[in-house]
Amino acid sequence: MIQKLSDAEYEIMKIIWGNPKKATLFSDITDEMAAQGRPCQKNTLIVLLSRLVGKGYLDATKVGRRNEYVPLVSETAYQTSQTQHFIDKIYEGSIKGLVTNLIKGDLLTQEEYAELKALLEGGKIEK
Repeated sequence: MIQKLSDAEYEIMKIIWGNPKKATLFSDITDEMAAQGRPCQKNTLIVLLSRLVGKGYLDATKVGRRNEYVPLVSETAYQTSQTQHFIDKIYEGSIKGLVTNLIKGDLLTQEEYAELKALLEGGKIEK
């Protein structure tokens, strides 16, 4: 299983995953966090990026005086791993239990229900 991220680490990874360039610079992260209204102290961000490197989520390459960060784990791989962990923990591995809870708990909109139904019936989800 891929190791779980803290909320702060996840926010940084979302910025990196959302970057269309292969590598993300420290300044790209600080700029995006500020644009989202969540500025971060430089030292705090350095510590969080070091943790992400240590956990195997990022590779850091020194380019001149700056680090470039490249994701080693895709967003999809992380989501899949965390979803499986959630299903195993809360629903004892039963996807049926999750889907039943979504439907009976009235947690889906009519549109989401129709899309899920079409997906389960082998159809395509229309956007």
